[in-house]
Amino acid sequence: MNNNSGNMELPISDRKNILKIGGIAALLTVAVAFGEMLVTFLPGGNEQVETVIDWFTQLQSNWFMGLRNLGLLNIIMFTLGIPMYFALYAAHRKVNKTFAALAMIISFIGVAIFFATNRAFSMLELSKQYAGAVTDSQRSGLLAAGQAMLSVGKSHSPGTFIAFFFGELSGILMSLVILKGKIFNKATAFIGIIGFSLLLLFEVFTSFVPALKEIGMFLAMGGGALNVIWLILLGIGFLKLVKKET
Repeated sequence: MNNNSGNMELPISDRKNILKIGGIAALLTVAVAFGEMLVTFLPGGNEQVETVIDWFTQLQSNWFMGLRNLGLLNIIMFTLGIPMYFALYAAHRKVNKTFAALAMIISFIGVAIFFATNRAFSMLELSKQYAGAVTDSQRSGLLAAGQAMLSVGKSHSPGTFIAFFFGELSGILMSLVILKGKIFNKATAFIGIIGFSLLLLFEVFTSFVPALKEIGMFLAMGGGALNVIWLILLGIGFLKLVKKET
């Protein structure tokens, strides 16, 4: 390893690998996001599921769609965010190490909270138990357990707000780091700032202001589109950085 201003520097090959993995993770996230959009057009993809029994029924009839509606694809996207944000930190460690590290840590906290609160697979197990229940008391107990799960893990509700809040806050902060770092182009930074801000407003509206839910959906569409563009620009930018690393 080379010594740079008192800091141990990673070998070039390792730095390239980190950036390459970050770029691949960003582009894979885009693929998952498009997959999420396509799933919406499948049977049950846009179905409104409200009650616990409705969730159990959907999970029993179409377990994939049930898990998807409970955040399965979000689990994948949050997971891909781990190497992506680490690569963003690695790319900016020399120009804005403190705030890049802060954005990365906030992102990881959001991932941890999301994993801790998501109840998709727990609901799937409860649905199986409910299908096999033979007494009313068993069914009542399972319905109560399902309701408790939904109060914590239903996407875009007060139960999941903190996880998404940290995720979108980290995106805004990292986009500000990108703006000041000048390693990626300014368009990437501005698109990220606006996109994540719109998504944050969407989470606030859908979680706490039901009367503004329709407005929130428009914000989600705009923020989601900008987020996809942000990820594409990041993926391309990472792969360009790999070629520049010496």
